[in-house]
Amino acid sequence: MVNRMRKSKITIQQKETAEAEILKQSKTVRYDTKDYTIGYLVSEFNPNKESSEENYSGNKMFIIPEYQRNSIWMPVDKSLFIESILLGLPIPFLFFCERNDGTTEIVDGVQRITTLYSFINNELRLSKLQKLSLLNDFRYSDLSDAMQKKFKNRALRIIVLDGDTSLSFRQDLFSRVNRSGRKISDAEFRRGTFPGALTDFIEKCSKDHLFVKLCPLSENKVARYARFELVLRFFAFVNRYKDFKHDVAPFLDKYLLENQASFDESSFHLEFDGMCKFVEKYFANGFAKPDSQKAVPNVRFEAISVGTALALREKPDLVPTDMSWLDSEEFKQKTTTDASNNPGRLRERVEFVRDSLLGVHVNE
Repeated sequence: MVNRMRKSKITIQQKETAEAEILKQSKTVRYDTKDYTIGYLVSEFNPNKESSEENYSGNKMFIIPEYQRNSIWMPVDKSLFIESILLGLPIPFLFFCERNDGTTEIVDGVQRITTLYSFINNELRLSKLQKLSLLNDFRYSDLSDAMQKKFKNRALRIIVLDGDTSLSFRQDLFSRVNRSGRKISDAEFRRGTFPGALTDFIEKCSKDHLFVKLCPLSENKVARYARFELVLRFFAFVNRYKDFKHDVAPFLDKYLLENQASFDESSFHLEFDGMCKFVEKYFANGFAKPDSQKAVPNVRFEAISVGTALALREKPDLVPTDMSWLDSEEFKQKTTTDASNNPGRLRERVEFVRDSLLGVHVNE
């Protein structure tokens, strides 16, 4: 059946025509590879977007074209990029294009160069750094003279398109670079950045047969390690939810780093397994929303998993006498309003589930 549904076979003539088209189009793309220091890039950067090549009246080399998007990086994004530079990590190529007036247009890399410009001009104060936490609150001028020079002398590799490259091609390249690929998820980042015993253990838990059954997710979310993220949230919040202040990502990063080698795998496994078995027995839909087969919101998962574990800590042989609260408007409200960065809301939802399972009147 598969063969009958297949389109007609590609002919030799079609192949030759296609190859000729590839050669024709590829010959129109001429470029050079250059290494520019950060100091030079910043000194020759015009931070103002130009409406057209003909109207440009500045004296800087590197120009932001009109088709570029506005600055969208948050302070934490900028800080983490500067941290990568300081750590000497490899930075993806930037794409520039020569212009007829002798300047160079930034096709891809505006967010990065704007960040470098802001940092060197003391407009950016570093925050929420993950590796170089001692540099939090630093500006460029707070670095030592030697470190400032080293930072400015770091070279970035640039792909510079020939000046004959058409505007339409530059815009097409910009679109392709910014649409191809997807931003790495927090879970993908942590798995690759924080290796260790706890990371391996969380990975193992995320693939547990019962947990997978209770936590149905789309293929895309599974591929991007959403279950790893949920398991990490469980352990971090069940053990430290009262210490949570603000911003989930750095809280989880810190928990994972601080407990890589010090956690008790046996007790962690027993608690996770006991929580999952309890949820299987008393929560008809597991962690999922009752009206969706593959939707497990973070706040709902946190409420059920952490609240259940907290209740079992107080009463290991717990047998709940009433589960009607699971369909209550109060539980729905606590688990449909995200507020993931609000410590008060987090505490409310996990303790609501804990107290409901224990038969405690929450409002008393």
